[in-house]
Amino acid sequence: MTKQERVDFVIHTLEKLYPEVPIPLKHKDPYTLLIAVLLSAQSTDARVNTITPLLFKKADNPYDMVKLSVEEIKEIIRPVGLSPMKSKGIYGLSKILIEKHNGKVPQSFEYLEELPAVGHKTASVVMSQAFGVPAFPVDTHIHRLMYRWNLTNGKNVVQTEKDAKRLFPKNLWNKLHLQIIYYGREYSPARGWNLEKDVITKKIGRKSILK
Repeated sequence: MTKQERVDFVIHTLEKLYPEVPIPLKHKDPYTLLIAVLLSAQSTDARVNTITPLLFKKADNPYDMVKLSVEEIKEIIRPVGLSPMKSKGIYGLSKILIEKHNGKVPQSFEYLEELPAVGHKTASVVMSQAFGVPAFPVDTHIHRLMYRWNLTNGKNVVQTEKDAKRLFPKNLWNKLHLQIIYYGREYSPARGWNLEKDVITKKIGRKSILK
């Protein structure tokens, strides 16, 4: 198969398996999504979804969030891990949103990435899922699958994102990155992986993996 045929096979298979892709993190607006994505770093979406309702009950906007202390935020979010760093980030970015952006989440990669605890991946998720701007956030699932599918050399997530954006049509990025995440969790996990179930890797996977 040519690289283009492999790309088409991936798109076609994922569309068949996941015609609808709900956003995995519970949220109601760009701010609550931003906080949920920040919390999901090195944690699972399922765990984040159990904690955000408790946090958002007290503060679901930057104005209420800065009324809490960093310590109070830390206590609530402790189960998701990295709580000292994340609580400072949540408090700090809420303050900046009020001071610089009228309490609104900016629709710009540049402004989002200036916020504390917000990296390129978090900004990409918010831009694509909250504002519909084409982006291709690369998480561990996407990084792993793009390598297994021989669509990137897998050196780092920056390279994987570049390759994904080059190979897949821009109008599909926002849906496709979610489809790949769902597929990775269900059919091509890092642990307990069964190649027989993994129809995409079985057909187009890199030779070194299929051995």
